[in-house]
Amino acid sequence: MPHHSTPLDLAFHALSDPTRRAVVSRLAQGEVPVSVLAQPFDMALPSFAQHLKVLEDSGLIASEKRGRSRWCRLVRPRFDEAAEWMEAERRRWVDRLDRLEAYLDRQQKDNA
Repeated sequence: MPHHSTPLDLAFHALSDPTRRAVVSRLAQGEVPVSVLAQPFDMALPSFAQHLKVLEDSGLIASEKRGRSRWCRLVRPRFDEAAEWMEAERRRWVDRLDRLEAYLDRQQKDNA
């Protein structure tokens, strides 16, 4: 895996894979054992465990051993950080597009 310099980089890297996004979607419904989480995926358990490791290393999920099972759950703070970053970017682009629209309106009025 390439070096990612910030926790946000790790989160977006983890979410770049469709299998990991599907895992996150399932965990949004509540915590679940790895064996149940892996069932819908057509891959060997060691391969699936690699996906979980990426998600856990990114801080998006956490797991714990309970008896003979390992349970996974979402960790909200990393999602909040990603959402805050995306919202700040969205606001920045909305502001830029609003300024462009105002500029184009002025140009159109000046040329009329």
